[in-house]
Formats: sequence, C-alpha cells, structure tokens
Amino acid sequence: MLRTSPVRLLDDRHRDAVLEILDADPVSNVFVGSRVYGAGVDPGRLGAEIWGFHRGGRLTSLCYSGANLVPVAADREAARHFADRARSQGRRCSSIVGPVPAVTEMWNALRPSWGPPRAVRAAQPVMSTVAPPPVQPDPAVRRVTMNDFDILYPACVAMFTEEVGVSPQSGDGGVLYRARVAELIRARRAFARIEDGRVVFKAEIGAVTPYACQVQGVWVHPELRGRRYAVHGMAAVVIEALRSIAPAVTLYVNDFNAPARATYRRVGFHDVDTFMSVMF
Repeated sequence: MLRTSPVRLLDDRHRDAVLEILDADPVSNVFVGSRVYGAGVDPGRLGAEIWGFHRGGRLTSLCYSGANLVPVAADREAARHFADRARSQGRRCSSIVGPVPAVTEMWNALRPSWGPPRAVRAAQPVMSTVAPPPVQPDPAVRRVTMNDFDILYPACVAMFTEEVGVSPQSGDGGVLYRARVAELIRARRAFARIEDGRVVFKAEIGAVTPYACQVQGVWVHPELRGRRYAVHGMAAVVIEALRSIAPAVTLYVNDFNAPARATYRRVGFHDVDTFMSVMF
C-alpha cells in the first residue's frame, strides 16, 4: 500500500494556521515569523518553502526550507518526517538551526546522506529581555545611515568571518552580503558607535515580528575589547529596540562564548531556549 507523507508544502491559504504556531513562541520563532509576516507563506514571495506536518488532520509543526532549514514546534516524529523530505530533495541549505531536540533528530537522519558538516554548534542559548537594561546605555551608539556604509561594512565582514569561520565575500565577492547590510541600514535596524572613521561597537536587528526582534552581528573592535563597550552598546540597542521595534528583544549565542553571555546577562537578557546549528 502506498503511504502518504504527513508533510505538505504550505501556501498563503495556511497563513493564519502558520502564524498561530509561530506566535505561540514568538521569541524562539522570530526568524521564521519575520519572514512570514513580511512575505506570507507563498514560496514565490517568501523565497523559501514552509512545510507543514499534520497529525490527526491538524497542522502541528512547521519547517522553513530556504538558505536555512529551521524546524518549528517539531517533536521527534515531525522532525523525522521533515528530514525525510529534506533528504529526498537533496541539500539546498547552508545550515540547519533550531531547538536542540528537533535539530538533533533531523541531523541524525540526514548525516549519512549529507556528509560531514563544516561545523556543529551543539548548544546555543537563546536569550531574551522585555525590560529596560539595568545598566546605562552608550549615548554614542546611534542608527547607522547609508553615509556610514563604507565604514560599517568592513566591520560586518570581520564579525561574520570571526563568528562563522568563512568570509561572506567568498563565492559572489560579497554582492549578496553588501545588499543585506544595506537593507538593514535602510530599514533603520543597524546600530553602531563610530569614532574617527572606525566602528567601535555595532549590532543589527535582523528579524522582526509584532512580538519580538532578534539582535545579530554584535561586534566590538578587537583593539577595544574588555572596556565594556559591548555592555553599554547593547543597552542602547535594547532600549531603542523596545521603544520603536518590538516588545521583546532576543538573540542566540554559542554556549562556549562566556564573555558574550556575561555581557548579555548584564544587559538583562536571560535564557529561554537552546538552539543547535549544523553548518555546511
């Protein structure tokens, strides 16, 4: 007997049901949520697919399949079925990222056919805050404008290379990465302290929904680390994000990055979940 998969490709007819799942945990789901709120579920507009896992005729779990493969509200059964679909179409993503149990289940199923990853970050605490920071903000941190692009961009490249281990300029020479940095600046979601033509501190808000926003790209110039620029810079970003972007601010960080975790705690962040990333 032919067995049908409980996984279906979703479209805008399923938007309300998709958002119901995403909004049940808006902090952990902010990445996928930002894309659905911005572009809907139709793959043509989204630039990715959203797969739905159904149990008893009801949509219970999702998987975003684009540059990243991201399971949402996926238990072990759903994660295995998402892995089956990903395996059948071949690897198209640069990473699998999401809650540890679901990503572990998917990666265990995909590893034999997808081969060795470039890196595995097995534990990445997801941190969040909804309150003003208990430390003073850096008054020199401001929203970056396009006039600052040539100053900010090298710092973005340095941060990405340091964090991910490869340059964002490899492959296409940085065309897509430059466009993404410019997009964030124009959206008024790039922040920095700039002194004497160099970036001292920077951070961006990469994903936004009505309920949460996600900080990314936190970086301090290597010569100036250890001077609390990150603490007070992050405080400034959090204050402005809570004021003008979303009622909750979140980020995720590698568990071995003790200085960063300590910085975020000083700013008022606390752990709410743990992610895992498998990078190719």
